[in-house]
Amino acid sequence: MTTHAGARSAPGSLNDRWHRVALNLFAFVVIAHWAEHIVQAIQVFVLGWPRPQAGGVLGLWIPWLVTSEWMHYGYAVIMMIGFFALAPGFTGRAKKWWKIALWIQFWHHFEHLLLLIQALTGRNLLGGPVPVSILQLVLPRVELHLFYNAIVFVPMVVAMYFHMRPSPQDRAEMRCTCAVGAAA
Repeated sequence: MTTHAGARSAPGSLNDRWHRVALNLFAFVVIAHWAEHIVQAIQVFVLGWPRPQAGGVLGLWIPWLVTSEWMHYGYAVIMMIGFFALAPGFTGRAKKWWKIALWIQFWHHFEHLLLLIQALTGRNLLGGPVPVSILQLVLPRVELHLFYNAIVFVPMVVAMYFHMRPSPQDRAEMRCTCAVGAAA
């Protein structure tokens, strides 16, 4: 089978038969992560917790985990893998929006790589006391991650909307059954 982009795809592959399931699983992971940051924001801005103690739900159970740059970088890598792996299943307008989310996530991934390198080497950006990302120089980390999650999430949701409700031309190019009314 040949996909719309000309790449070879085996029947039943991730971007045809399994695209809907994989996309739903990816969306679940993204929403769960988003929820963690929303809980953290509530802890800081509504409950008045000090930022070091506001670690979301995971931070209540496993406080060391949410301070680990490895965990944050690992999630950024998982996001990149998801965006790249699921991209061939998108067509037309949906593909354009998916690529926008992918490129924003690529930058977010780079920022986490920068944080991880600082944590591993002990050499912080601009000689600061703690690792910081580039945009964290102008926006505190809690607010920055709310911003990053929003600017990745919005085009991702737009892409999924257009993917599930494709134009007739986009539907003709699709190899999956994600579109509303498509036979599963």
